[in-house]
Amino acid sequence: MQFGKVEYPEKINFELPQDHDGTAGVLKKTATDGLSVYVGCAKWNKQDLKGFYPRGTKDELEYYSRQFNSIELNATFYRIFPEDQFKKWYDKTPVGFKFFPKLVQNISHLKRLNEDVQPYVDEYLSNVIHLKEKLGTIFLQMHGNFAPKNFDRVIRFIEKWPKEVRLAVEFRHTDWFNDQVVAQELYSLLEDNNVANIITDTAGRRDLLHMRLTNDEAFIRYVGANHTTDYNRLDDWILRLKSWKNLGINHIHFFVHQNIEKESPLLSKYFINELNEQLNTKLSLPDHSTDDLKLF
Repeated sequence: MQFGKVEYPEKINFELPQDHDGTAGVLKKTATDGLSVYVGCAKWNKQDLKGFYPRGTKDELEYYSRQFNSIELNATFYRIFPEDQFKKWYDKTPVGFKFFPKLVQNISHLKRLNEDVQPYVDEYLSNVIHLKEKLGTIFLQMHGNFAPKNFDRVIRFIEKWPKEVRLAVEFRHTDWFNDQVVAQELYSLLEDNNVANIITDTAGRRDLLHMRLTNDEAFIRYVGANHTTDYNRLDDWILRLKSWKNLGINHIHFFVHQNIEKESPLLSKYFINELNEQLNTKLSLPDHSTDDLKLF
């Protein structure tokens, strides 16, 4: 992921902002006794995750899904896959694994949530549901130039979205969060429709760290800078997630990206280990194959 890439990450202030005032209230309303945690990478392609797969690995997804419990499925952004493909992915992965697929670009970037997107939504959903219980939250990523002037499209899209399918949305235009009137209307819309407000943590766009949860789910897209600061940033996230656990959060979905993706499994392994120690989770750690990877 090149989004938010900077030339000198050591010059960036990576401190996480304080929680938005509304986050604690949302978690208080939605809290239960349970907590589910899914951590993974964005891709399973061998060309991206160089050095992750043992020599002779024949099926990358089959191997990956036995190292991590989830994947942020970005491939579904580029085209609508047929139902048979989702069935194959389902069959290759173990019990408990989940996919978190991105909505196709026809909806978000080409049609830009216009009124005529519904046929794409219907086709996408009719195929992706063949992941069955392995379907995690679907996420919609809007283009960086999609501004609040098109708020009516967002309202229409979210209100028509089927409530039985979990949805998260990533907005990249700064006015969605910096304009307080717009932001409050957006948060209310997401809360009322049980839609997660994605938090994106990347070096060059610190304005996207709104720290405002809108339901019982923290959906975090973390982009490392291939720099030693990546570890400290993950440590800070552990502390924040621990505080959200204490407030009653139900779902943590954390996906690790890199400007150069090959190091994502190593960062993910480090993060999972810290989660297990600090939040008392019991996520399986990837096996020894990640030990051969070198970070920085």
